[in-house]
Amino acid sequence: MSKTTYQSAGYSKSKTNRESPSSFEELAIKQELADQLYSTLLRRDVSKSTLADRMNTSRAAVDRLLDGTNTSVTLATLGKAARALGCTFRIKVVPVRA
Repeated sequence: MSKTTYQSAGYSKSKTNRESPSSFEELAIKQELADQLYSTLLRRDVSKSTLADRMNTSRAAVDRLLDGTNTSVTLATLGKAARALGCTFRIKVVPVRA
């Protein structure tokens, strides 16, 4: 996760913030997945209402799902949206560079 990913999500890595580093990572992952889902939505010319129908949910729920700063969105729901768009997602563990 890059520093800009954290900052673009509206969060700062400063010591005054009460969020833990793992919370930042989780938010950054969700932000990235939400951004990619939205890009896929546009590329495939699928409306939010159509996605909501495919997911058997409301348009408001899709709006919350695509809001990368919404902390209540789960990876399971993001996966459901990806499948509704004919996609899947992968999360990789990579070594930390010293």
